[in-house]
Amino acid sequence: MPAVKPNVILICVDQWRGDCLGIAGHPVVRTPYLDKLALEGARFSRAYAACPSCIAARASLFTGLRPETHGRVGYQDGVPWNYPVTLASEFTRQGYQTQAVGKMHVHPARNRVGFENVLLHDGFLHFSHDAHPRDHDLVDDYHPWLRQELGRDANDFEDGLNCNAYTVRPWDKPEYTHPTNFVVSQSIDFLRKRDPTKPFFLFMSLHRPHPPLNPPAWAYELYKDLKMPPPPVGAWSEMFAGDAQTGRPDLWYGKVSPEALQGARAGYYGHMTHIDHQINRFLETLQMFGQWKNSYVCFVSDHGDLMGDHNLFRKGLPYEGSARIPLILRGPEGSDIKANSVSGQVVELMDLMPTLLECAGLEIPVSVEGRSFLANARGRDVELHPYIHGEHGSPYQGSVHYLTDGHQKYVWYSGNGHEQLFDLDRDAAELNDLAASAKDAGSLKKWRGAMIAELKGREEGFSDGKKLIAGRPVKAVLSSCK
Repeated sequence: MPAVKPNVILICVDQWRGDCLGIAGHPVVRTPYLDKLALEGARFSRAYAACPSCIAARASLFTGLRPETHGRVGYQDGVPWNYPVTLASEFTRQGYQTQAVGKMHVHPARNRVGFENVLLHDGFLHFSHDAHPRDHDLVDDYHPWLRQELGRDANDFEDGLNCNAYTVRPWDKPEYTHPTNFVVSQSIDFLRKRDPTKPFFLFMSLHRPHPPLNPPAWAYELYKDLKMPPPPVGAWSEMFAGDAQTGRPDLWYGKVSPEALQGARAGYYGHMTHIDHQINRFLETLQMFGQWKNSYVCFVSDHGDLMGDHNLFRKGLPYEGSARIPLILRGPEGSDIKANSVSGQVVELMDLMPTLLECAGLEIPVSVEGRSFLANARGRDVELHPYIHGEHGSPYQGSVHYLTDGHQKYVWYSGNGHEQLFDLDRDAAELNDLAASAKDAGSLKKWRGAMIAELKGREEGFSDGKKLIAGRPVKAVLSSCK
C-alpha cells in the first residue's frame, strides 16, 4: 500500500517584521501560538524578501525565481501574471487538491496561478477598486460576504483608515467579520469540504498586519499603554531628510509624535496577536479533523514594515525591518524536522517552492532557482546561498540594491551611487553605517565587487562588469516579465 502523502499548509501574512515573534526575543509583541509552532519545528532567523513589497515578493514565493528572472523588481500593478510553472501548479499537477484563501495580489485579480480554487480577499487595493469602482465584488469574495452578514451597505472602509497609513482605530464591527477571521473561517470551511481521497495544499494568506491598523479592540488595548522601547534611529537616516513627508499619515520618511508612533505600533502588534490566536484556531481545528499529524505547516511573511526604524515607514527599503521576515516550518508527526531549532543560514522567498515540494516528496521543476531549506530544518547547517541580492525602487534615489550573507549587509542606491555597509552581527539594528570606515574598506570593496558582478548584463545598465554605474533609468518590471 503506498504511503500517504502529507498535507502542506502555507500560512502567509502581509508586512510582518522578522523580529516580531516572542520566541525571537521581541520585547513587546505577544505570539504564544506561533512560539509554540516554532518550538515544535524549525525557525529561520535570517530569512529575507529579496524584493520587499507585495507583488514582487509573492512572485518569488509563487515561482521559485529570483526577482531579476521573474522580472518584478519594484511595485507596479496591472502587469499580467503569465508564469507557466508555479508552486500551486506543481502541487495541482502532481495530484494535490489546491486551495488559496485570502490575499493573492496577482493580475488579473482572478488569476488562480495554478490553484484549483481561490477564495479572494486582497484588502483595499487601489488598482482593483479603480478598475471596478461600482462592483468590486467582481474581484473580492469578502465584500459580498460582509454585506450578507451585516447588511447591503456594509463595507470594510467605513472607518476611513488608509491602507498604507500609520493611523489606528480598532475594528468597528463584530470580530467574526474581521478580514483575519474571514480568511481563517473560510480555510476551516475548506477542511470540511475538501476531497478526503487526496492530500491538500492550502495557501492561507492573511492581509494583516498590513495597514489599515484596525485590530479588534481587545488586541489594540493589549499594547496601547504598554511601555515600548524607542525604535532604532541611525544618524545616517538624515540622508532622507530632504524628502521628509512629516504630516502625511502614509509617509515613508519623517518624524512623528511619540503618541502617534505608540498608537501605530499598538495597532500593528495588536494585529499580530489577533492573527496568532486565529492561527491557533485553525491549527486546533486541523487537529479535530484528524489532519494535524499528517501536515507540514509553514509560516512566512511577504516582507516587513519599518514602523519608525530610522524614521522610516512602510516597506521597499533593504533595512532589516522591511526586508527580513519570519519563517517557521513544522513537520508532521514522526517527521525529522528538528524541533526548537534555529538556522542562521540566509534563505529567501524563492526557497519556499522547492522546500514545500520536497516536503511533499514531489518533483521540483528545473526552472526553479530557489533551494530547499528542508535539510536545514532537519538540523544540518547547509549553505543555500553565499549571499542574497535584493532590490526595489526607492523614493530616495533610483532603485536600492542590497547584498547580505546574514552577517554583513551592503546597500547601493542606483540614483546617486550612495553606498552603505552594516555589521549585522554586532549591529543588528543597523545604527552604524561603516561605508566610510577605513577599517572596513576591504569589506566594502569585496561587497562592491559582488554587486558589480550581480548587476552585470542587466538591461538598466547598472554595471559594465568593472564598476557600478549610477543614474541609470529605473524600471519596476523588467522585460523578462513581459
